[in-house]
Amino acid sequence: MASVPVAIRVVVAMLALLPSAFPQEAPPPWGWACDEGVCVKGAATDATTSLNQCKLTCAPESVVWPRPASILHSSEVSFFLPTNVTRRVSCQDAVCPLLDQAIDLFLDNLQRYHPDYAGGSAPWEGPWDASVVSHTLDLDVAIWNADDRLHLDTDESYQLFVTTIADKTNAQIVAATYFGARHALETLSQMVEYEEGVDALMVLSTATVEDAPTFPYRGILLDTSRNFFSVKSIERTLDAMAANKLNTFHWHITDSHSFPMQLETLPNMAYYGTYGSRHIYSTAEIRNLVEYGRIRGIRVLPEFDAPAHVGNGWQWGEEQGLGKLAVCVNREPWQSYCVEPPCGQLNLANPNMYDVLGQIYNEMVELFSPIDLFHYGGDEVNLNCWNTTDEITSWMDENNFGRDADAYYNQWSVFQEKSRQLLTAANGGNEVPGILWTSHLTEEGRADQYLDPTKYIIQIWTTGTDKLIGELLEKNFRVIFSNYDHWYLDCGFGAWVGEGNNWCSPYKGWQAVYDNSPLDIATDLTGSAHEDLILGGEAALWTEQADEMVLDARLWPRGAALAERLWTNPSHNWEPAETRLIHQRQRLVARGIEADRIQPQWCHQNEGLCYLKGVHQGCQAMGDAEGSGVTEA
Repeated sequence: MASVPVAIRVVVAMLALLPSAFPQEAPPPWGWACDEGVCVKGAATDATTSLNQCKLTCAPESVVWPRPASILHSSEVSFFLPTNVTRRVSCQDAVCPLLDQAIDLFLDNLQRYHPDYAGGSAPWEGPWDASVVSHTLDLDVAIWNADDRLHLDTDESYQLFVTTIADKTNAQIVAATYFGARHALETLSQMVEYEEGVDALMVLSTATVEDAPTFPYRGILLDTSRNFFSVKSIERTLDAMAANKLNTFHWHITDSHSFPMQLETLPNMAYYGTYGSRHIYSTAEIRNLVEYGRIRGIRVLPEFDAPAHVGNGWQWGEEQGLGKLAVCVNREPWQSYCVEPPCGQLNLANPNMYDVLGQIYNEMVELFSPIDLFHYGGDEVNLNCWNTTDEITSWMDENNFGRDADAYYNQWSVFQEKSRQLLTAANGGNEVPGILWTSHLTEEGRADQYLDPTKYIIQIWTTGTDKLIGELLEKNFRVIFSNYDHWYLDCGFGAWVGEGNNWCSPYKGWQAVYDNSPLDIATDLTGSAHEDLILGGEAALWTEQADEMVLDARLWPRGAALAERLWTNPSHNWEPAETRLIHQRQRLVARGIEADRIQPQWCHQNEGLCYLKGVHQGCQAMGDAEGSGVTEA
């Protein structure tokens, strides 16, 4: 060591004298104490606990997300090992297999709380006190309804009662349906945390939860046409949705860009429409994803967007003697014929198009069966595409339809009615509600002219101040909110055509997502909340600028903010929810979701201290901002 400086040799010698347990295994110098619902960090004493225990016991809502309708809990915890969980179930034959799988997922989530979880298990090593080894968590689940499929009127409520006597903690779950019981298991999993000093799990010793969602439709939209997403990434999205009690995965599976869906009777659709042979969802993969979602309390809702947003995948018609099935496909200059490249719209003048559309519906109904809803898309039709296509203009003239805008809207509405009839026939004659985006057909004075409010649900993607929302509600249309000014998660990035920022900028932070209340919007526009007509809402991730490399971070934890708005519909704004949301983000990461980091970890350990003076209420004044790294406008 002759060449090593003396100072470094001294430091090395001092470190060698330190206990081997330092710093990784020594008790931390810090502890947390609960002060009026806030975990306050300070020097460790006999009166402080770990951060996880404090978060679990301190706040009235514990760290459950979304916040339950009613929750009461003790400040005591019981320690146990994940191998000491028993189950007793009471359910009908149709739902017992689902419940068994849901409990298995619950047990896996418990394993994931261990910091060293990997490959399906965690290294629980102890040593443990006898009280930890002997303690059991006993699940007692009762479901009295045999319904194993999600519908808009499904009862998703549940009751959860946690009691502890001696070395047994009993978790009793009572629910009308499997879906309510699954939600209860999710809540119970969030009333459990890992305790580092014991190398065991801890559960609230006593708790009572009575809970039900505010809205029956709570969704995430993923567009898999503009960019392809692997099955694994979609499964991960469904896992995260389940952790937040979201119940609808809206799969925008095709568009003008690509057609990545395998159809057994129409192989040319994917053959002509995929980005490559590896960028296709097989029929088996689609069926598996539908079941994967069902086990997690989620309907996988298919969308087949038409008559616009079609193109690649439809080029084979002429070669097969069916004529042009779609027009304006990849036509230039694109600005004249569609809202973004590439262009394409169905050929209303070609009756063979309806035959192909019917075949597509037949297969989609079978793949996603049984369906309780179907999304027809139906937005952003470019009339200039049709009106500059000779085959269509000749057809319009020959039938004396006219060629002004109203004439094309009329034929668009005829197309929509034929589509509805084809879908109903594909579904064995059973009608299901259809969902349509707001469009020219739903503009002021048009919606009830072209669409039957008993047959269609309108998904709103315009702003929350759009007067059309009030008109739709007053005409008794059921609606789903996806207003882009709060719930479009692709906004706030650089433009992908041209320069500057993309069209719906700015970025929608989790606070904006959380504060978007459909009932308040309806009340502001109409004077009534229209609770009977507002089915819920959905955050949309359009993927011009996203693929699975950024999927998790784009969706989460903003999707969690959406979930609490739609499940709980809190009367307050985002501020009281911030501490729990930060913890929910940590929980998602533990479960394998690469959720976006939205604060320094210091904020997670120092509740209520990451705020702007004069903005956050209920916190002490921050003092001078100089040197703090936080500035005010």
